[in-house]
Amino acid sequence: MTESLNLAGRTAVVTGAGAGLGRAEALALAAAGAAVVVNDMGDNARTVADEITAAGGQATAVTGDVSDWSLGERLVQEAVSTFGSMDILVNNAGILRDKMIFNLSESDWDDVIRVHLKGHAATSRAASVHWREASKAAGGPVYGRVINTSSEAFLFGSAGQPNYSAAKAGITALTLSTAQGLSRYGVRANAICPRARTAMTADAFGANTAADAGPDPLSPERVATLVHYLASPASDEINGQVFVVYGKMVALMAAPTVENRFDAAGSAFSPEELEGLLTPYFAGRGPYENYAAFSVAELEKAALATAATVCV
Repeated sequence: MTESLNLAGRTAVVTGAGAGLGRAEALALAAAGAAVVVNDMGDNARTVADEITAAGGQATAVTGDVSDWSLGERLVQEAVSTFGSMDILVNNAGILRDKMIFNLSESDWDDVIRVHLKGHAATSRAASVHWREASKAAGGPVYGRVINTSSEAFLFGSAGQPNYSAAKAGITALTLSTAQGLSRYGVRANAICPRARTAMTADAFGANTAADAGPDPLSPERVATLVHYLASPASDEINGQVFVVYGKMVALMAAPTVENRFDAAGSAFSPEELEGLLTPYFAGRGPYENYAAFSVAELEKAALATAATVCV
C-alpha cells in the first residue's frame, strides 16, 4: 500500500457499521491502518469491533441511534479519548420505509428523514466542531475527511421512495455545505451513491445471479474501496464531489447546468408572455426529459457487464 493510502495513526468513525455496507467500510478502513469507532444500534457493533481487533486492528464499539443529536458528540469523544484523534467520518446509517407518496404516513416520512438526514447532520456537526477547534489550536489546517452516503434515488426521484429520495437529496446538499464550510480547516467532504447487496437492499437487488463464481458485482467491499480512498491523504484535492459507485465502476457526477434562459421583454413577465415562451419550448418533451438524472441508469450496463469477473 502506498503511503498516500495508508491510514495508520488515523481514527475513523463509521455509523451503521454493524452489518452490510457500513461493516465493509469499517473493515476496509481498519485494514488500511485506521483505528475505528464502530457505531450501530445493537450488538452487531461490538461484533464488528471484535472482528477488527481479532484481525490485528484497533476498534471500539459505540451503540446508539444516530438521530440522537448527542450521539455525534459521544462518537467524536470516543475517537479522541480512546485513540487520540478524530480524522475520518463515514456516515452510513439508514433505514427504509418505502411507500408511494399517496401511501406515505407521517411516521414513514419522519423516521427516514430523522435517521438519514438528521443522523448525518448530528455527526457532521460534532466532527466539524472538533476539527475547527483543532485547526485553531494548530494555527492551520488539520486532517479531516467526511464521506456521506447519498443515493441514486435522489438523482432519479425514486417513485416508491419519496422520503428516502428527499433525505438523500438533503444529504447531498449537506455534503456540499460541509465541503464549503470546512475546507479552510483542511477537511474534505464528499458523497457517494452506492449500490450494494445488503440486508436493507435485499428486496431491491435479490440474490447474486452472476453466471460464474467470481465476486458479487454488488458486493459492499467494492464500495468500501472507494471509501478507503476518499478517507486517505491521496484524496486531498477532492472536495464537494458526488460519486456513483458499484460493480467495477466509479462515476463522477457533474453539477447541474442551465439548459436555457427566458427573459421578459419588459421589466417583468406576464402570464401570457410565459405561455408564449415556455409552452412551445416544452411541447412534445418526453416524460424522462426533466431534472431527474435518468441518464445515470445507462451506467449499469457498463458497470455490471464484466464486474463478476473483476476483483475489487
